[in-house]
Amino acid sequence: MKGRFRFLGTGGSMGIPVIGCRCKVCQSTHSEDKRLRSAGIISLKDKKILVDCGPDFREQALRYEIDHLDGVVITHAHHDHTSSIDELRVFYMRSGEPIPCLVSKETGDDLKKRFDYIFCKRKKNVLIPKVDLIELPDDRGEITFEGLRFKYFTYEQANMKVNGFRIGNFAYVTDIHDYPESIFEDLRGVEVLVLSALRFTPSYIHFTVDEAVDFANRVGAKKTWLTHIAHELQHEHTNAYLPSDVRVAYDGFEIDIMGE
Repeated sequence: MKGRFRFLGTGGSMGIPVIGCRCKVCQSTHSEDKRLRSAGIISLKDKKILVDCGPDFREQALRYEIDHLDGVVITHAHHDHTSSIDELRVFYMRSGEPIPCLVSKETGDDLKKRFDYIFCKRKKNVLIPKVDLIELPDDRGEITFEGLRFKYFTYEQANMKVNGFRIGNFAYVTDIHDYPESIFEDLRGVEVLVLSALRFTPSYIHFTVDEAVDFANRVGAKKTWLTHIAHELQHEHTNAYLPSDVRVAYDGFEIDIMGE
């Protein structure tokens, strides 16, 4: 079945422009160089599934006219991927139905601590979102979530578990640096790959651009779109450097995907 994936944000944890920065990218007038924190939305089979819910979600939802969600998939617990969980309350208030949220056990445990007022057992309050955490049973496998078949797999970023997700020919792999070789089995046959690449210079928690290209080559996707971009990368210059099958994504960009 045909679907779409929209990049709601493609920036790293500080976004672009970075507060107070006067570098060429942060001062760029090109729209592609202005990046909210990384997130996306899958539209497939009449379902809308949010991928990560970071600090810019309210702005993203308004900008791209997101008026309902069927579920949320969280890759990991870092602030730039989870800090707007409370913004889900508008969808709960509108529908009266809990928002299902697919997470690893580790991510779920972290959310329960940081958002205690949401997940503790207290008297129902309409101003508090009701979010149902659905924990992944293993480090890798398959799960049906809101009627859609997801494959998931686990890698690490600075000792934090991160989940990549695959649906049909599409995979979303962000905040990756260290990974098991089994990831290439999980990604076999992927044609459209979203992959994080922070900058050209090394990072101990993120791929560089060149490391992302090497990883994409091993996966063999027809097209790879880079996200989670830092302000060291200028959109046009980076695309000029990249091979034709690897491109830098930008906020608002949509790609076709095929679900199962």
